[in-house]
Amino acid sequence: MKWINSVSLEDLDRLALHDHKLPPTVSQDNATLVFERKMGWRRSWQIRPLIPKQQPLTGRVLPKAKAAPVLPPSAFLSTTYYLRSCPNLESIIQQKVNAWVQKDSTLAASIIRLHFHDCAVRGCDASILLNHPGSERSAEASRTLRGFTVIDDIKAEVERQCPKTVSCADILTAAARDATLLVGGPFWEVPFGRKDGKISIAKEANTVPQGHENVTALLNFFDKMGLTFVDLVVLSGAHTIGRCTCYSIQQRLYNFNGTGKPDPSLNINYLNSLRKQCRLSSNYVNLDVTTPKTFDVAYYTNLAKKLGLLSTDQLLYSDSRTGSLVNLMASQPEFFIGQFAVSMVKLGNTNVLTGKNQGEVRQNCNYVNY
Repeated sequence: MKWINSVSLEDLDRLALHDHKLPPTVSQDNATLVFERKMGWRRSWQIRPLIPKQQPLTGRVLPKAKAAPVLPPSAFLSTTYYLRSCPNLESIIQQKVNAWVQKDSTLAASIIRLHFHDCAVRGCDASILLNHPGSERSAEASRTLRGFTVIDDIKAEVERQCPKTVSCADILTAAARDATLLVGGPFWEVPFGRKDGKISIAKEANTVPQGHENVTALLNFFDKMGLTFVDLVVLSGAHTIGRCTCYSIQQRLYNFNGTGKPDPSLNINYLNSLRKQCRLSSNYVNLDVTTPKTFDVAYYTNLAKKLGLLSTDQLLYSDSRTGSLVNLMASQPEFFIGQFAVSMVKLGNTNVLTGKNQGEVRQNCNYVNY
């Protein structure tokens, strides 16, 4: 396996990856983009930052030594965390996720979404799994979340083989990776060592974007999570699979922004089709109208045709801050696949609990330990 360098967006206008010249319009911040080198079959890759060239010491005044930087909690995560304490962990998770998705293919998208909702509130601490009145799970924003039974099933088997060892937060993070892989997405190494949180508040869960926000609100939300506009566009690509309730798009179909008219950014034929599918607000429609069960870039190409189901999706295409990156993903599928893995690792490392006195390892994902 070869190392591949990370590439800062500032360098994109002068670098080519895999013979694809990247447009200079994407040089907007210092977020990292990483390109997956094709190896005949999909496998994990390793990432290291670009190392600046060393300058000769002659004539230079050496700076004073600085105090060691404070490492973020995610720095204490490791892919070998359970190597001795639960060596079969990833195999258990993979087999369980595979069995559930084989029975119901829509669960793949549900598990990925469940992972995002967990990380979006208080970080990736499995707080979304806590099941009590007033918890995140009981919030309005969480009412269509699914996949809880899958995680409970995995946890039961993990506890049987490795009791009181593996956190629910780690299980959910790895399950999201395996769900992605099962629908044709990339594989990535999941670093482990998260602890489970003890606090879960419904009001906080209702701050998670619901599909009607503007791009500024989305960018601000991702920024608070420590994620960039690149991560916003790339992680939105998960909408290449999955479904949405008609209830979530009713206003877009009939009364957009209180105008009494449909959203003008909707393709008229698509609008008519959605109205037929959504005679009941409880019905479901696919987020990707063309290839709803395949992990590909159709989500991005659909936006150029005004076929975005959620208004937030369509706005990513029309907004000048994100539109060029949407076009880039649409035109370079391999680039999207590689970057999706990178952004998912970043998502899974968001505000994790790793300190000695932080969190716990729940014995049941639904309840804190007593």
